[in-house]
Amino acid sequence: MKRVLKFSLVYFKRLDKLLILLCLGACFFSAYMLYSMVSNEVSPFVHSRHYKMQIGMGLAGLSAALIVAVVNYKYIAKFWFIGAAAGVLLMLLLHTPLGVGPQGSEEINWLDFGFTTIQPSEFLKFFYVITYSAHLAKAGKRMNQIPHLMLLAAHTAVPCLLLLSRGDFGTTLVVLLITFTMLFIAGLWWRYVAAILALVPVVAFVMWNYIFKNYHRLRILVLIDEEVQEAEMLGFYHQQHRSLIAIGSGELTGRGLFGGEYIYIPEYQTDFIFSYIGMTLGFAGTVATLCLIMFILIRILSNCLIAKDILGKYMCVGVFAMFLYNTIINVGMTLAVMPVIGQPLPLIGAGGSAVLAYFMGIGLVLSVRAHKDKKHHMFYTEKD
Repeated sequence: MKRVLKFSLVYFKRLDKLLILLCLGACFFSAYMLYSMVSNEVSPFVHSRHYKMQIGMGLAGLSAALIVAVVNYKYIAKFWFIGAAAGVLLMLLLHTPLGVGPQGSEEINWLDFGFTTIQPSEFLKFFYVITYSAHLAKAGKRMNQIPHLMLLAAHTAVPCLLLLSRGDFGTTLVVLLITFTMLFIAGLWWRYVAAILALVPVVAFVMWNYIFKNYHRLRILVLIDEEVQEAEMLGFYHQQHRSLIAIGSGELTGRGLFGGEYIYIPEYQTDFIFSYIGMTLGFAGTVATLCLIMFILIRILSNCLIAKDILGKYMCVGVFAMFLYNTIINVGMTLAVMPVIGQPLPLIGAGGSAVLAYFMGIGLVLSVRAHKDKKHHMFYTEKD
């Protein structure tokens, strides 16, 4: 027992405790904002269960992160097929009666198990970071050879097709951005980067004319066409228009967290919590929120720099990209510079699946740090 306690203490010393505290801080800040929403009765769809769940999922996420961190990330990558199978299975279950979506929406992105609902796409991103890191590490310097690039492209196509089958363009975009970032860091040749960028207009043309439905096009048109904005003021532009008003009304220091006059926005607790922060805490609050996420990103990158091998670096970069692009997309949605595509602000937007998946990603980063010394393991140290 003493031996286990000894090595457990050594293990905790090797963890990035600042990163853990920053993530917990973001989660509990979110819970406090949700509590403020309930107290102010800003929306009939925000209930006490939201902030209670955020606290509970923050603690559950911390436990999940510590469990993931215990396992050497090399072993996690070695058994990549388990995560791949789990991610694919969860996405396929969306095509069964378990799959549910918002009332009146064609997008079925949640699984209803009766006692709880989960969003498979959030876990798919986590599993994808593992499988793609393992694939890139195995390919090594051969990744720029055509056969290997084709295999890497096929690897990316699997989750993207699963997501598109359920109309989840937001998560598909995040997966593609994670992929491009990891490939770039891995040393993708510039001629391939140029070719990918040249294909973007072609892909956009195909998506716009043959894949997007009318409501997808409207979500984009309201950002650039004033006539469409006017026509959709109570439709597809409603949330973003009210979001801009709410953020602007907060001015420098905000209207305060309790007892003020507040503007109602649908989905305040999830996709538009940044708008509520801007309204109640003002410009200062939004900057502080973004700084908190920025510090998390910096800590993830710092662990990437001390990783002992390319596998660990790729995992950290994948988690970094997952946090970064979700943040950019979410803030862009609230500022009406990006279409509404259902991506929550990492660890701050309410959502049990998202919070748990992000903490599991942090667990990968912690594992990379905790096992950066080749001889160190959880409960033993290799002898010379």
